[in-house]
Amino acid sequence: MGSNMTMECAVVFLALLLFAGTSSAKRVVTVQTGTLYRTVDSHITIWCNVSGYQGTMEQDFQWSIYLTSAPEREIQIISTKDPNYAYALYGERVRSKEIYIERVSGDSVLLHITKLQQQDQGEYECYTPNTDAHYLGVYSAKMNLTVIPDTLSASSAGQTLSKVEGDPLSLTCEVSKQTSQHSHLSVGWFLHTAGQTAAQEIITLSRDFVLHPGGTYRQRYSSGDVRLDKTGSTSYKLTVYMLQPSDQGEIYCEATEWIQDPDRSWFAMTKKQADKNVVNIQATDKEFNIQINTERRAYTAGEPAELRCIIDAQSIPERYFSVSWVFSSTQVAVMGPNAVPVLNGDYALREGAGKLTFRKESDAIYLLKIHQLRQEDTGKYICRVTEREKTATGDFIDKNKRSRNVQISVQPLKSNITVSVTSNSSNVPEGSAVHFTCTVNSITENQGRLSVSWKLTDKQSQAWEIVSVDQEGMVVPSPSYRERSSYGEVRVERVRSGTFTLSVYNTLPKDQGLYTCTVTEWVKGPRDEWETIGEKSAGTPVTVTAVESIFFMAASSRTPSVTYNESFDLQCIVKPRYNPRVPASVTWRFKPVNGTEFQDLVTFTRDGSLQWGDRYSSFGIRTTIDKSASNSNFRLSISRASEQEAGTYQCTAELWRKNYDNTWTKITNRSSNLLGIKVLQPGKSRTHRRGGSRGTRGNKPQRHST
Repeated sequence: MGSNMTMECAVVFLALLLFAGTSSAKRVVTVQTGTLYRTVDSHITIWCNVSGYQGTMEQDFQWSIYLTSAPEREIQIISTKDPNYAYALYGERVRSKEIYIERVSGDSVLLHITKLQQQDQGEYECYTPNTDAHYLGVYSAKMNLTVIPDTLSASSAGQTLSKVEGDPLSLTCEVSKQTSQHSHLSVGWFLHTAGQTAAQEIITLSRDFVLHPGGTYRQRYSSGDVRLDKTGSTSYKLTVYMLQPSDQGEIYCEATEWIQDPDRSWFAMTKKQADKNVVNIQATDKEFNIQINTERRAYTAGEPAELRCIIDAQSIPERYFSVSWVFSSTQVAVMGPNAVPVLNGDYALREGAGKLTFRKESDAIYLLKIHQLRQEDTGKYICRVTEREKTATGDFIDKNKRSRNVQISVQPLKSNITVSVTSNSSNVPEGSAVHFTCTVNSITENQGRLSVSWKLTDKQSQAWEIVSVDQEGMVVPSPSYRERSSYGEVRVERVRSGTFTLSVYNTLPKDQGLYTCTVTEWVKGPRDEWETIGEKSAGTPVTVTAVESIFFMAASSRTPSVTYNESFDLQCIVKPRYNPRVPASVTWRFKPVNGTEFQDLVTFTRDGSLQWGDRYSSFGIRTTIDKSASNSNFRLSISRASEQEAGTYQCTAELWRKNYDNTWTKITNRSSNLLGIKVLQPGKSRTHRRGGSRGTRGNKPQRHST
């Protein structure tokens, strides 16, 4: 009865081990890294993701907080599953949508707190209820939030000034903060003109102490007409040396306090705006000037180019201008005072296809944007401006001006990518996984899309296509690898824009060879067809060591001669160490002193279970079987030896391979050396020899007793 119970426990224990070994999917919950510092009354978002789950694709999320004043007490805030989840402390804020959850995807959400309070400080926990068949993994994650006072202040005189075009202007803004945490300030000056909904940036001193002029002030900043100086510890002075009519409006400064989060990104904690200064400017004349502005003049086919025709004049909104673009002496586009563009010839077709834009960015700026340059776009570009003015007599006169020529050159598109391949190991044992990474680098930003193909060149120099990913992301395994790919043993993935991976699981000896990654760069042609502009390859060799070549076993005993009623141990060492994809079954065999054939005593099967042979019954209750946790040491122990246990012992093993379709293939078998055991009567002399014992140090044995 006791023996049967022991056997049942052993089988259950082994089954649990097998289950643990085959279960690979583990739920993992990750939350935004803390500690985050945010100011009172600010709006905060905290992200939470879950992966490795089973069940429904749309996971539920629950948020709780552990307040600083009661760090052991959980206070429920909000849940995607239960609308009544919140405790009273947060219930009203949840109902009023001051606190809500934004679902980004089925397994990703954002927690929003639109108006932070001091009591919101503490440790936040994101928990995902279980949808898996079993509990396995991490179901929650925590982060800390510290709520600090808003100490930022910004002030200015808030005066009304009357100026004449060409006058200088100086305004000062006082900005200070008292935050104890390390933070940075950015200070900018802005202009809000009548009739405009959004203010335009004049110039900003960034948090990194770098000056950034606004779009319409870049040229004036470059010429030194606009400056921003820090004149004291808290003083920021704006200077405009020559005012223009377009500078008229409300000018104010705005300060932002930034803090760096643990993920190294910067977050604008709080923002303050000083009192506005009203600046009125009297215009002096009706002259205008024009210029073409472009970032550069040398391009590569396929790149975008922006050309801006900028009118420099007073009171532009009250005047009537027509702007036309001329390319190589031919007018290609015109826009009248009604701001309706009219394009000619091929430019009209390109605009209809969304590849060209001509629009009015502001009263003074007219943009011609070519989204994809062609080689035939090489040439001279001119901007012509005509102003129609009504005279005192009621007649109309036209004033015409043209810009200087701007030469644009477009070079043919060439690929400049380089490719490198690495692997997790250059020599892997049979049954293990090998992972390759194909990295694509470019001297300049990638111009087109990439396709990748993987191939293996074996020891016979024969090339085998493995799998490919085309420029639109479609994965196509080759016929030779289609079945293995369908079972998940060959996987390819694009992990980022220039990085591709290939994984081969449960490797076989035939997987040895040179793995080559070939990358092709593609661009869309003038008629939206794909064209190749270059191809590069790189490879790395991998050796797969057959388990059969390193599979061996040896038997040993410390006591080849024992006295009647003494105990003795037999060790069977199997190498290499246990691999679940290439396991071994091990059998202890015995031949009595006068016997002619070996009989099986006990077998450890490839799945870890025990099978007893016919000889087992004669050994009685004196036999103990041990197996190390690494499945490399199989020990047979016999207590109270008798003449029945005298004879020859041997262990044998069979090596098996688990195929990708879950079938099994026998690879080879091995037999150990023979061990002779003598059982002497009490009082007889014996010679005690120490054999080579392969110990089990560091391994906890699994014991099976009869």
